Amino acid sequence: MHILSLQYPDDLLITSGKSPQALEAELTFLLAVKLFELRRLSLGKAAAFCNMNKPQFMYELGRLQVPVINLDDDQIADELSDD
Repeated sequence: MHILSLQYPDDLLITSGKSPQALEAELTFLLAVKLFELRRLSLGKAAAFCNMNKPQFMYELGRLQVPVINLDDDQIADELSDD
C-alpha cells in the first residue's frame, strides 16, 4: 500500500477545532467521498479507504446529501424502461 503525506496549515487545524487525528480522519473521509462521486472508488472501497463499514459510509453520504446510487442518464433510462 502507498502512503500519501499531506501538509496543511495550522490555521486549518485551529479553525476546525479538531485534534490532528480527527482532522486527518475527516480529510481522509472527504477524499473518499470525492473519489466515490468521481467513480474512482466503489462504495465498498471508498468505505474501506476511510476505515468505515459500508452502512456507516452510506449514512455519512446521506448526511452530506451525496447520492449512494450513482447512475448516469443512460443507466437511469435503462432502469426505468418497461422491457
